[in-house]
Amino acid sequence: MAGCCEHDSCHLEALRARQGATLRIVLAINAVMFFVLVGAALYARSTALLSDSLDNLGDALTYALSLYAVTRCAGTKARVALFKGVLILGAALLVLAQIGYRLAMPTVPLFEAMGAATLLALAANGVCLALLTRHRTDDVNMSSVWECSRNDIAANLAVLVAAGAVWLTGSGWPDVLIALGLAILFLRSALRVLTRASRELQLEQRPT
Repeated sequence: MAGCCEHDSCHLEALRARQGATLRIVLAINAVMFFVLVGAALYARSTALLSDSLDNLGDALTYALSLYAVTRCAGTKARVALFKGVLILGAALLVLAQIGYRLAMPTVPLFEAMGAATLLALAANGVCLALLTRHRTDDVNMSSVWECSRNDIAANLAVLVAAGAVWLTGSGWPDVLIALGLAILFLRSALRVLTRASRELQLEQRPT
């Protein structure tokens, strides 16, 4: 029996070590991509690309929190996931605020800069998603991390569509509409993460 417990303990420690290593890599990638994308978004005057950069910032914070939660108990992981849901919600609200600004101060983004920056982001986020996929069923902590990474891919593809539409139409409306779609995606993702984290907390707090 003791041997079994020792084996389980070693297996858990190995899993935590793998999770920690993966989170450090994706944290570094997202931190770098935030600065790249926010610079490109300001240069291109793109609301959709700015929302993508905010997503990378939120992900970097999310991965840092997830790294903290790796060695913690299930209750702590659920609380961290709950906070990550709040971060995703905050990103959605920031995007909506930027959309309001662009509606008041319309402009046509530079589609070349949008496309180039988004292709780079798509490659970086593809690496992150590939690394995180093997951990997506580990626990609520890693599941919420994978959810954020999957959103990144969808956001990148949407911004690419926006860049193409801006090029075809010569209008800033595709940029605003894609940004609105991303805000809705963030809101739905926040709801899923918050719902699952709340459920985990309720289970954790039930008397045994």
